[in-house]
Amino acid sequence: MIIVTGAAGFIGSAIVWQLNQEGITDIIVTDKMRDGNKWRNLAKLKYYDWVDKDELFDFLAVEENAKKITAIIHMGAISATTEKNVDLLMSNNYKFTMKLWEFCTEHDVQYIYASSAATYGGGELGYDDNHLSIPQLRPLNPYGYSKQLFDEWALKQEKTPSKWQGLKFFNVYGPQEYHKGRMASVIFHAFNQTREKGEVNLFKSYKQGYVDGGQLRDFVYVKDITEVIVFMLKANIENGLYNLGSGEARSFFDLAKNTMVAMDEEPKINFIEMPIDIRDKYQYFTQANMEKLKRNGYTKPFHTLEEGISDYVKNYLLQEDSYL
Repeated sequence: MIIVTGAAGFIGSAIVWQLNQEGITDIIVTDKMRDGNKWRNLAKLKYYDWVDKDELFDFLAVEENAKKITAIIHMGAISATTEKNVDLLMSNNYKFTMKLWEFCTEHDVQYIYASSAATYGGGELGYDDNHLSIPQLRPLNPYGYSKQLFDEWALKQEKTPSKWQGLKFFNVYGPQEYHKGRMASVIFHAFNQTREKGEVNLFKSYKQGYVDGGQLRDFVYVKDITEVIVFMLKANIENGLYNLGSGEARSFFDLAKNTMVAMDEEPKINFIEMPIDIRDKYQYFTQANMEKLKRNGYTKPFHTLEEGISDYVKNYLLQEDSYL
């Protein structure tokens, strides 16, 4: 039995979908639904049972339940890069992640957890998932710090799950992100802006060497993320931290243009002021070094930006039912 935390969220629900594609339904899903439409991310998916996030450790404390668990895929976290409540981040992103690690260590359960490319900060040290460079990273915001702190803690542990992987997600986009509001991908926002106004707004650049719309990010399609995770469940790979990006930096201008092209719209792009609260924490370039994953046997090509956007827009955003 596999536990997926954050299972009603963006990446978590996409993982449940991918497991279903593999014929796997023996899944415990756990999250906090609250109000809104997160529940729709699970409405079409198959799983064994739902456990409220606040009751997860009570569930795991029952020996009969604990013995059935073969893997925990921990995607549950506060993912807003603008979150300012550091105590809340530490409780959810650090301590909760630690408690699951300890359970997996004690019960010999594989542990896959979400880290983030936000740990790389401004990219001064590059984007290499080599463990030796991890302690030198300096995130730009409290969210990145909470993820960085756990990565460092994990690497210092003598007692570990027999199989564990921490995944440094870069800029993930795709179906199931509809509830994320401001934190949804620029592709999602570009699609909605095009529908409403026939044009897309992008942030101006505030850094020398980058033209407006020329900021570069490693955009990765969520279906590539989920396929890698299923690979990690099946394969015998080395433990540790792994980058999960496309391995290719692309501009926000390319992103917006391809979104409009996929909608059969003529690209029209404006440049607007960036909110002051994120200007000094903004990453102008990210690009994942993907050699470790390849070295460990994952050879399937990732979607190009054009391929991923086309699938997302045509097969989901433009459809009446946009869910996996």
